[in-house]
Order: sequence, then C-alpha cells, then structure tokens
Amino acid sequence: MSASAFFCLLDHEGVLAVHGQDAAKFLQGQLTCNLHYLNAETSSLGARCTPKGRMVSSFRILPLADGFALAMARELVEAQLADLKKYAVFFKAQLADESAAWVRFGLSEGDGALLALGLDLPQEAERVARTGELLAVRLGDGRAELWAPASEATSLRQRLAAQLREAPLNDWLLAQVRAGVGQVFGTTRELFIPQMLNLQALGGVSFKKGCYTGQEIVARMQYLGRLKRRLYRLQLEGGELPAAGSELFSPVHGSSVGEVALAARGANGIELLAVLQDNAVEDGRLHLGSLEGPALQLLELPYVLDSDREIQR
Repeated sequence: MSASAFFCLLDHEGVLAVHGQDAAKFLQGQLTCNLHYLNAETSSLGARCTPKGRMVSSFRILPLADGFALAMARELVEAQLADLKKYAVFFKAQLADESAAWVRFGLSEGDGALLALGLDLPQEAERVARTGELLAVRLGDGRAELWAPASEATSLRQRLAAQLREAPLNDWLLAQVRAGVGQVFGTTRELFIPQMLNLQALGGVSFKKGCYTGQEIVARMQYLGRLKRRLYRLQLEGGELPAAGSELFSPVHGSSVGEVALAARGANGIELLAVLQDNAVEDGRLHLGSLEGPALQLLELPYVLDSDREIQR
C-alpha cells in the first residue's frame, strides 16, 4: 500500500441541503457557481457572497434527486441556513441542516476501495459516480470524497480500513493546501472575495451566469484587474499550527499584509495557504503573527491563473 494512500473522516464540515422544485432557481441567484452546468454526474466548488462580494461561505455542491447538498465548514451551516431562509420564502424550496444525515470520507489513492463499493469514479475533476445511496466525487488533484447516509458510517469505515490506512484529518487538509484550494471558515467569514481564494481558477465562479448576490463586485475585480490580494502557498518551519484568520506581516507595510486561509502540518514543517498583498509577496519578507514572528517561504501553487480562460465559464 502506498504511503500516500489513505482515508479519513471529513467531520470538520457539515451539509446544508436545499430541496424542492425551485431549488435550482433559488440558488442560482445566491451562489457564484452556475447550477446550469450541474447534473447527476457533476459537482462544483462555489461560494456565497455579501452584496459587497465578500464570501460568507465556500462549499462543494452536489445535485440530489430533488435539490442540492452543499458541504461547508461545519460552523457556517447554521448561519447560512438562517440567512438563506429569509429569501427562500419566495420560492418552492425547503432548506435544512442535513449534517447529521450524511457521513463523508476523504480518499487519497482510493479508487480500488471505491470500486469495491460499486463506484467507478471517472478521473476528470468534478465528476460524480453513484450507486444506490452512495456518492463519490473526483477532486481536482485526483483525491475523492465518498458521501453516504449516516447509518452506513460504521460499515463503510470498516470496509475502507480493509484497503486503506485511516489517517487524521490533518493529512487531508495538507493535501488540500498542496492543491491550492482555500476555504472559508468562521474566523475568515467576510474577509475574502472569491478571487482572493483563486476560486475562479478552480471552476467555482461563473462570469456568464448573470446576477447573483455580490456579482457586480466579483465581475469588476475580474474584468478591471484591480485585485491586489491573492492566495499564495507558503511553508513555515515548526511552531504552532496557525489558525485560519491568523495575520501575516511584512516590513513593506509595517503592518498586517494578509491572513491565513488554511494550514496543516507536513513532514518538513507547516504548509499553509494565505491571502497576501502582492507587493509584500514580491518583497519576500513575510512573517507570521508579527514583524518579529517566524519567517515564511513561498511555495508554488499547482495551477496557473488565466483570466481569459476563467471568464469563459
């Protein structure tokens, strides 16, 4: 078994579900992704924004038989549910926190385990495979998510453990950092616009779908190129794992120049994603917590930003 092959429980996220005949119509006006691109065999990343374009949640969205499921940081579900219900009254749509109804596992190099469950998952990013009540989703870096009814949690865990090493959540988050996929947590709510997390490069923003909350700001940033803060990948030698929202500093400004979006421990220290001001990155002197804090080194992201390609979605 490969050392990089593992599975883990994705219990840091919850599931917000929207059911009903108007579910797609309702969410189309709320989210950055284009639901017209989704079907039973596809999924997408996406976000929900304030009118000023600030992300109040980020998620992975999957079509269900009568609606959609959105997996997001668990601490965001309750607030998002309450807020969305204010607008859902005008649609034939029902919203619910279905976190307790689902169990979700993350798999790295786990295609054999999925096949044993009857899930022949295509290699293309965002593809979905289904059998019975089980769902599998292909991520952009080749990993996969397995979704199932919560009642199947124990049996699925045993079946996965027969073929894969069970790993701590940190291993999954480390792979997410290396894939360059940022995420909104409770501590970073309303800090970022989608392009600050490179969401448009990951298929989570559509510039052809029309209006949604925050669309004007998001589109302006894309077409006018005024964004001066972006997602970068960095490394830190040892120390305490920084929480999402922890500030980074640079002598270029003598003050905070960005915030941690996601961090995890690796074999050679801590790896993290952070939204940083471009001129501070160009200078290269970046420190965690204060100007005297631990120094960070820049690492490469696994994808290239291409605004011409991004606006075609």
